[in-house]
Amino acid sequence: MRIRSLLQRRPDRPGVRAFAFISAFDAVVRGSMLSVYPLLMYRAWKDAAVVSQWYFGIGVLSLLTALSVPALVRHIPRRWVYAVGVGFYLLAAVFGVMGGKAVTVALLCHALAAACIFVCFNAYVLDSIPKADFGRLESQRLLYGGIGWTAGPVLGVWLLPLWHGAPFVLVAVAALTMLTAFWWTGVSSNRVGVAAAHVSPHPLAYLGRFLAQPRLVAGWYFAVMRSCGWWVFVVYVGIYGVQQGLGDQVGGTVTSVVSVGTFFAPLMLAWMQRHSVRHAVRTGFLMSGGFFALAALFSPWPWVAVALLLAGACYLVLLDICGGLPFMMSVKPSQRTEMSAVYSTFRDVSGIVGPAVAWVVLQFSPVAGVFAAAGLALLGAWAVAGRLHPQLGVPGAQRVR
Repeated sequence: MRIRSLLQRRPDRPGVRAFAFISAFDAVVRGSMLSVYPLLMYRAWKDAAVVSQWYFGIGVLSLLTALSVPALVRHIPRRWVYAVGVGFYLLAAVFGVMGGKAVTVALLCHALAAACIFVCFNAYVLDSIPKADFGRLESQRLLYGGIGWTAGPVLGVWLLPLWHGAPFVLVAVAALTMLTAFWWTGVSSNRVGVAAAHVSPHPLAYLGRFLAQPRLVAGWYFAVMRSCGWWVFVVYVGIYGVQQGLGDQVGGTVTSVVSVGTFFAPLMLAWMQRHSVRHAVRTGFLMSGGFFALAALFSPWPWVAVALLLAGACYLVLLDICGGLPFMMSVKPSQRTEMSAVYSTFRDVSGIVGPAVAWVVLQFSPVAGVFAAAGLALLGAWAVAGRLHPQLGVPGAQRVR
């Protein structure tokens, strides 16, 4: 009913529901390819270490793209940069249909698209959504995107045997629909505040401002660690399943299963509100890190290891709701576009750090060693999160002085 009411009338000003609606299509685009790219890359290069090298290089290019978006927005309206990102998704579909090692170029285009779109989307969120509604937005975003994150991974790997280009056709259709929703909901026409419109011409200028604010650095670090956990889960569970003889569809299936947790996002939000952002963040990192480390210990028993990884990923869903709040709640209004660009780099940095660490680990151990490294990294984030303010996210009137 909510989606139907959104379609019936274009809102004068975009709100939580409009952004969640757009995110639903973004979930289809990215969710359907979560397990497809690792499988196709492994088929093309036949070596998990080589796959890690390619992911590392693509992560570097994606990071440079994200850092360049604020400077690009000074010359091109933000809505057109968003449209360029959708264009990269379409290019990814074209190269993906070509097949073979061209899927590497498709992965690059997909990463560049995600970088452009994520920076612009978060800048629009910071311009339009009050801080008090950030938690509600994250929960609704996951709820609306639940179908894409749940059905997408298993659908993508299911379509592969029928025709290798079928998942990419799905990506193209979903990307065009997302662009249509972006214009229809009025997000594209949202006027940027004067203070937010002044963007530093060079990335180093606003990186300095970012590094001078420890709360932003800590919030970004949490986002990087959360993303590294997802990166290891999405890429290496599928490869681990193939190596252990569990089949090609294990990665997509477990990713779809854990994505069912997105439908429980409102319940997770309610639980977080009864406790605190700090408690939720620490719980997510502690449990996900613990389960990933246990999966490494039980790696000789593949199905047990997969079950433990699945349990750890369930807590990554919790971090999807609360992990970005320490950063989002600390951004100054005058630095929205700049800090949106910095925040968006967590995906690219995790796409660099994750493959780099995995590449080194794989020189000395099997894939299970990557799970152990991810578990230790998540537990390290749990320790750092202990320094968050206990009443972070609590409205000022309700804080205990």
